[in-house]
Amino acid sequence: MIQATGIEKSFGDLKVLKGIDFTAEDREVISIVGASGAGKSTLLQILGSLYVPDAGKVYIDGQDIFSLSEKELADFRNRKIGFVFQFHHLLPEFTAKENVMIPAMIAGRRDPDQAAALLEELGLGERLDHKPSQLSGGEQQRVAVARALVNSPSVIFADEPSGNLDSKTREELHNLFFKIRDTHGVTFVIVTHDRDLARLSDRCLEMRDGRFV
Repeated sequence: MIQATGIEKSFGDLKVLKGIDFTAEDREVISIVGASGAGKSTLLQILGSLYVPDAGKVYIDGQDIFSLSEKELADFRNRKIGFVFQFHHLLPEFTAKENVMIPAMIAGRRDPDQAAALLEELGLGERLDHKPSQLSGGEQQRVAVARALVNSPSVIFADEPSGNLDSKTREELHNLFFKIRDTHGVTFVIVTHDRDLARLSDRCLEMRDGRFV
């Protein structure tokens, strides 16, 4: 599903990634761990096409993503990739259902029934019309997960998705990722400091100083 080779990235004089090779199979759940500053989030954002590498190639589902034009890449990202971040980035003036619909609307579809069904599947069937301020932290993160799923992506990239949650809510979110993998056939690449989540994953990779160790 994902193949990256020779990924390098610098910010000024700081070389953050030093020739990373990475693969992820279809429906695999991979955790990437390591100390702060190891390059984990930078790698995730390159794999997700949010940063352009200084060197190297990234293929997702056979597509060389950085060979695409800016518009083609935006369309590819919207259709094929979902994102879940530590901070949910929900729009405060929109309801849960409206937040979930946004990526589909960008793709030219307006399907409130699909958004409602995803929220129902994730245990938020009674919260469709609640705004983010009316939801708990765990509920807000579930809305963000539903939003990531709405365009039926091949891959979801998650950056510290449970970093702001209590232990019980973290466990519920982690279990949810594996349920989604099984029911939606999604590949997950997760940057995390949570060793419990890392142990549950199909593979756990550790980064140190811009390389896998």
